[in-house]
Amino acid sequence: MTVVGVAIPFAVMARQKKGESDRTILHHAIKRSFILLLLGWGVYCIGPGKIVWRFQDVLAQLSVTYMVAFMIRNKSVKFQISFTLVILLLIDLAYRFFPVEGFNQPWVPYKNLGAWFNQLVEGTDKTSIWATLNFVSTTAHTVWGVLVGKLLISKKSSTDKIKILSVAGVLCLFIGFGLDWLHITPIIKKIATSSFVFASGGWTLLAIAFSYWLIDVRKIFVDGSLFFRIVGMNCIAIYLFFEIGGANLLYKTFLPFTTSLLTWAGTITVGITTSLLVWAAQWGMCYWLYKNKIFIKI
Repeated sequence: MTVVGVAIPFAVMARQKKGESDRTILHHAIKRSFILLLLGWGVYCIGPGKIVWRFQDVLAQLSVTYMVAFMIRNKSVKFQISFTLVILLLIDLAYRFFPVEGFNQPWVPYKNLGAWFNQLVEGTDKTSIWATLNFVSTTAHTVWGVLVGKLLISKKSSTDKIKILSVAGVLCLFIGFGLDWLHITPIIKKIATSSFVFASGGWTLLAIAFSYWLIDVRKIFVDGSLFFRIVGMNCIAIYLFFEIGGANLLYKTFLPFTTSLLTWAGTITVGITTSLLVWAAQWGMCYWLYKNKIFIKI
């Protein structure tokens, strides 16, 4: 969620350098948002073999958070941070004080606002603990990503950039884990509680700061980062392959061989080895696309 936001200022800048107008860039953003929604929604229709209204998929949620972050990208830093704090506060209060009987237990699975909203949208009961409503709170991640992207392309010194990212990361961790440890708001990923957004956002900001220092400043891991960039350049393609059952197919393909060769080592070893082979095969697909200069974009 955050990295998508980080990419927005870079993408907009690249399109502006090509001479694209603000109107053209906006149309592209709307188109991308719509495609993300269709892809995320479509993932849930494959298994049942019919149309089902489920939107817990990260792509469907990104279609909303991406568009919101794009629309306010030129607002001041103060506005964007205030905006994210307000939506986190409002969604936290909404979970606590939702008045519908049976869905007024904020942190209990299937008995909270997220479950009610799932039921409202999907028309079925208890389909998933993951909440479609997560797009509200995780919008903060994508907006924070935009701020990070603008910081990285700014003229500030590398030292200042690392300091800002590090301080912001530590502050988010302090808030997120503080809310959880003080029993104010528990960290629950599946309904994206405010404490979860802060905690996960904090780790993400620190990871970005470290990666920026390691690769862009110290230039220690420039060549090694290619291993990860190969996946990043076709991240949506490999994600969809995984989600529609490609990884499961690979697992079933490798399992007879790993079972035959490693039965003596135990079922845990067989499972880990098979999973690693699946992971390696999917990375190999990304590498093939990269080597052949095939980049699937939307």
